[in-house]
Amino acid sequence: MIPETVTELKSHPLISRNLAILRDKHSSNSIFRDAVKKLSYFLFYESSRALKTTSISVETPLIETTGIQFNQHIWLCPICRAGLGMLEPGLDLFPDASVGMIGLYRDEETFEPQFYYEKLPASFSETDFCFLIDPMLATGGSIDASLALMIKRGAKNITLLTLISAPEGLKLLTHKYPDVRIVTTSIDERLNNNNYILPGLGDAGDRFFNT
Repeated sequence: MIPETVTELKSHPLISRNLAILRDKHSSNSIFRDAVKKLSYFLFYESSRALKTTSISVETPLIETTGIQFNQHIWLCPICRAGLGMLEPGLDLFPDASVGMIGLYRDEETFEPQFYYEKLPASFSETDFCFLIDPMLATGGSIDASLALMIKRGAKNITLLTLISAPEGLKLLTHKYPDVRIVTTSIDERLNNNNYILPGLGDAGDRFFNT
């Protein structure tokens, strides 16, 4: 059973089609990047429902009406390097957002996350709305370390955006961080013996950056 804090989007036909493109080993790097971008827009669209807004007055050429504006400052925090592939859609939708960077890699022997860089505020505001961005949620180790760092810096409102998630990683994160919202396009079957997601899409960073 999926926890209430987790939203999966793959039932939408446009999302399912782009997921198929991501998974296909024959997709070129340019086609893969395009699918990542399109799916990221869907993720930001769905997760932005949680943003707090206030009503404002708007004058059209014909009449005065009402609209809304966001009353939370938005942070986009990709986990480098693969999370950088999802950053552009976030900046398109939230051009006034701040960008924080978290540099992590997974030790291929121990599978433990290793920090090599971070650029976050010394202290988040209580009203900041933070998007943590990483295309793959496998064991959850890297995202766990990133969430712990953000929460230590005072982040209160965090939404994790991920293209593909493994049940094992979701179980870890929803247990440790019950207040963190998770929006993913697909919850896949399981991890293999090397902790890669099945059916997955391979290495998102390598395919996006053509390395």
